[in-house]
Amino acid sequence: MSDRLISVTAYTTLDYVEAVATGETFEWESVAVVNATTDREDPDCVRLQFELDNAREEHLPKHMNELELTPDQARELAGDLERYADRVEEVVE
Repeated sequence: MSDRLISVTAYTTLDYVEAVATGETFEWESVAVVNATTDREDPDCVRLQFELDNAREEHLPKHMNELELTPDQARELAGDLERYADRVEEVVE
């Protein structure tokens, strides 16, 4: 993944995940960067950012998606992720 909008550093949450971009007339697999962050000073929300590799610009121009979550929303999402991770582990193990 080159030419990223999200800076990938030692602090990036997930620097390589499998992803799928789906549109009305297309679907293609890619890699993505996922990051959870907040402002260093006076944070007012949790930001969940993700960016798919832009190798297929005819379908997906270079861009980043960002969700602004309240602390309660971030905790609810984290809880769902934990619950579904447990469910997958039960089947895989």
